[in-house]
Amino acid sequence: MRRATGRAARRTAAALALLATVAGCGIRGTSVPVDAGGAPSRVSCKAQDAAGVPEVPVGVPVRIYLVCSSGLVPVERTVSLPKAGTAEDRPQMARTLLTELRQQPAPGEALAGFETAVPEDLTVSGPRDGDPEDALRLNTRPEDLPSFALAQLVCTYGTRMPVDGKRAAVLGGPDDAAPRDYDCSDAVLRHPDTARNAAWSSEPAADTG
Repeated sequence: MRRATGRAARRTAAALALLATVAGCGIRGTSVPVDAGGAPSRVSCKAQDAAGVPEVPVGVPVRIYLVCSSGLVPVERTVSLPKAGTAEDRPQMARTLLTELRQQPAPGEALAGFETAVPEDLTVSGPRDGDPEDALRLNTRPEDLPSFALAQLVCTYGTRMPVDGKRAAVLGGPDDAAPRDYDCSDAVLRHPDTARNAAWSSEPAADTG
């Protein structure tokens, strides 16, 4: 019995020593699985005032939407726009805003975490015969654009040039397909990858009478 008791004591001592070693290494036991998740985001999504954006001597302040932290965030720019602001001016306004979206963010914006997904070769023009007056035609089908790029266009155009009072844009491509309305909802701002799902047809309903 004494030998058995001695062996048990030595085993207990060894187990205690092992626990002490583990504790000394900073390892703690836990019964709950630990999910460290992704690395925490350190971007501010707040561009500095002196962001390095070229100044326009005489211009109009506008709001464009850039990508930051997996969502869309507005930034202020000053651009030259037509003074009248009529329907005939929409294509020129659209081209000016597109130029801002195509450019890589200025150093101050990039430091704050801003990016753009809009392709550098993307162009925009006015409506064709038979298109809605508010329609804009891209040289790429809207559904073929990166979803984040489409969301940037829709929200930038919809903010500056609303459609029927809504933050939306009527976009078509270079083919014969009718333009479609795209809504810049709060959900699209939070999840730009859903922009394609925020579209509906601009074609008038068929007359069944």
